[in-house]
Amino acid sequence: MAALSIGYQIHFHFNPPNFPPLPTKFSSLSFTAKHPLRCHHIGCPKIYAPPAVSVMAFGSSREVLPPALDSSSEPPVIFDGTPKLYISYSCPYAQRTWIARNYKGLQEKIKLVPIDLKNRPDWYKEKVYPANKVPSLEHNNEVKGESMDLIRYIDSNFEGPSLFPDDPSKREFAEEMFSHFDSFYKAVISSFKEDTVNDAITAFDSIETALSKFVDGPFFLGTFSLVDIAYAPFIERFQPFLLDVKNFDITTGRTKLAAWIEEMNQIEAYTVTKRDPKELLESYKKRFLSQV
Repeated sequence: MAALSIGYQIHFHFNPPNFPPLPTKFSSLSFTAKHPLRCHHIGCPKIYAPPAVSVMAFGSSREVLPPALDSSSEPPVIFDGTPKLYISYSCPYAQRTWIARNYKGLQEKIKLVPIDLKNRPDWYKEKVYPANKVPSLEHNNEVKGESMDLIRYIDSNFEGPSLFPDDPSKREFAEEMFSHFDSFYKAVISSFKEDTVNDAITAFDSIETALSKFVDGPFFLGTFSLVDIAYAPFIERFQPFLLDVKNFDITTGRTKLAAWIEEMNQIEAYTVTKRDPKELLESYKKRFLSQV
């Protein structure tokens, strides 16, 4: 076995004992193992002694991304038993599902099928998803859509670390944040088209307040969850546009938000889905400044 890929929290015991200490924050770890690696989990201790080991925490991704399919591309084999996640690399809604898939360590379980939205293939609407939008998920001989529904579905129907807590108070707050997203989005977008950023200020103040709700971690529910996945792709896009065009730094005076962004950028399942900020900025300039 050339590499071991793990998507769960596992205790590792190394021999000799003077193995160098691990960093306190990591989303992946690669090293050469000259000594056996012992993986303990309930009832089944196993020992591996590979020449090189790549440990990926929480389903981080090292995959080679396939090219986007366009109108000249042949369709994949549909309903062949392999779950497929149809996305666009540039779409924040699709990015939500991509992050969830990665975090749960499903890179080998759910095939990524990127679509070129500017030159989308006819077969996608005709054979896959009549709504002709991304994301969509092909699973169990059905195709489902809508990003918020899909991240819940992926979390509930596939293996991997849970992205939704058992704590009733956190579950209730999560539902509030899901419902709040539309008003947050509309407020920020409205500020793009106005002379002031008052709406954006209010919107990001609400995010700062939400991030102050639980003190057991830097994320919306304390630990990383579907709520973070729901908001991250959009804040990723809003931040550079507001700073460049409106001279509004969303992190100024918002220490919780600044810490959240920093922590999000430690999660490889998210960072591998990020776009170049300059690319995002130019895309938003073309989209919104032309309307002013």
